[in-house]
Amino acid sequence: MTVFNDAVPAVANLGPHLLAALRRAATDAAGDGIEFYVNSGWRSAAYQERLFRRAVSEYGSEAAAARWVATADTSLHVAGEAADIGHSDATSWLSDHGARYGLCQIYRNEPWHYELRTDAVHRGCPRMYADPTHDPRMRR
Repeated sequence: MTVFNDAVPAVANLGPHLLAALRRAATDAAGDGIEFYVNSGWRSAAYQERLFRRAVSEYGSEAAAARWVATADTSLHVAGEAADIGHSDATSWLSDHGARYGLCQIYRNEPWHYELRTDAVHRGCPRMYADPTHDPRMRR
């Protein structure tokens, strides 16, 4: 689904500032022949919990799963403050231009995961965490 698809809750329920930044960036990227897709945006707490439980089964422990999937209590997707962007040409474009819109990759192990950092417009994106287990926001 594109960032302009308001009929899909994963897009429509994103935070308004994040969604506006994604749409500004997508409009500009289209001029370079790049189309943004939201592979995963807003998620319900129940869905996030299912994703986490599935990751625990796959990786063998909650600690290992936490490198890839947040709990429903800590997920920025549940809060509508994170979007996983696809395809690789879009994430590459965002790596080069995202700070201009306040859109930053947060985790080195997740090149598709973007969040809004409004101060990045003037200061650039902050250093990335290796993975979510290094992010203090994930420790609740």
